[in-house]
Amino acid sequence: MVRIAFIGAGSVVFTRQLVADLLRYDELSDVHLVLHDIDPARLVAAEGSARRIDAQLGTSATVTATLDRRTALTGADFVITMIQVGGIDATITDLEIPARHGLRQTIGDTTGVGGVFRALRTFPVLEAITADMREVCPDALLLNYTNPMAMNVWWASVVAPDIQAVGLCHSVYWTAHDLAEVVGIPVEETRFRAAGVNHQAWLLEWTHEGRDLYPTLRERILADPGLERRARVEIFRRIGYYPTETSEHSAEYLPWFLRSDEQIERFRIEPLQYIDISRENVADFESTQRLLLTDAPVPLEEGASEYAPQVIHSIVTGTRREIHGNVINRGLVDNLPEGAVVEVPCIVDGDGLVPVPMGALPAQCAALNRPYLSVAELTVEAARTGDPRLLRQAVLMDPNASSTLTPEQIWILCDELVVAHGDLLPEPLRAPLPASAL
Repeated sequence: MVRIAFIGAGSVVFTRQLVADLLRYDELSDVHLVLHDIDPARLVAAEGSARRIDAQLGTSATVTATLDRRTALTGADFVITMIQVGGIDATITDLEIPARHGLRQTIGDTTGVGGVFRALRTFPVLEAITADMREVCPDALLLNYTNPMAMNVWWASVVAPDIQAVGLCHSVYWTAHDLAEVVGIPVEETRFRAAGVNHQAWLLEWTHEGRDLYPTLRERILADPGLERRARVEIFRRIGYYPTETSEHSAEYLPWFLRSDEQIERFRIEPLQYIDISRENVADFESTQRLLLTDAPVPLEEGASEYAPQVIHSIVTGTRREIHGNVINRGLVDNLPEGAVVEVPCIVDGDGLVPVPMGALPAQCAALNRPYLSVAELTVEAARTGDPRLLRQAVLMDPNASSTLTPEQIWILCDELVVAHGDLLPEPLRAPLPASAL
């Protein structure tokens, strides 16, 4: 029986979609789902949801839940991580404290100051997870959904190079899906491939019956002034390739948008958007708790869209698929740093998951990716060495932060965040560092 461990299963809505997608495959209808979370109430809701989904679909899965992570991991064939260290309170801290200093973010979970501190909270837990995996399920494939994706997969490669890991994100698929709607072609009739970094990859190939769809997209944009007032359409216009994440995400990775009230208004950007999203997630969890007190069915989306169930099904059955994954750059993208984490197509089948070398990105695309990777590299080095200066230098390299704040202001901001997050950070990085320190 295939055993799948969910670490952070208290992300109840996401867990139930993954469970539904898994059980809809006939070959996976009898899997063993082992759910783990550190929050007992969330774990109860996740277990109840999984059992009800199993009943709704008429499948025969085994569902167990445990507050002990090592127990959950023991004997796993696949490990899915979707943790949020510090929960909603830490997320709000990552957004509100910078905002008080004049630094605006929209989501704050990928790069920049929010991504740096989310990563540094996550690294110790991720290191502990991989240490447990080494002892109780060394051959399991780690399927990471936890943001900041690139930093987490990079950190896993540093502390656990012997554990096979891939970062999974739906942004490439949904970009292709949404653009197919814009040009009026079913997404399943298109072919698409992207490469770059997570949340800032580039749609390099996008065709229908061999025909490049970019000219049609440009026509649609010119015909709809509303489309031009989106951040990633502006990126597309200036760079020439479409970025694979929403405008809300994309706006905070560059110095172009959030430093200016005029740009925020022009491109209809909503700073601090993720605070409301996070509160909606809490409301969804509470709604699930209430639903489980009734006999009502769990609401499910149709079709398997998430990558983890597809990866697991392909490896178990030998079904060949191509997905996009976040992996270590070992000859995959020629003009991005070796050892960094890149997002590229991956072939997955009974032999496992194999990334596809993509050669060199268009020079302008690689140039835009490099600052993102510099932030990630310095964050990883800060955690590896315990050097508090590297933490601050990581934020200093972020285009959005450095377009808004002076270096002295960035040092002061980081000191406040270090104090706010306290024991959630690696011990050597918890102390403030005066801006005057040399």
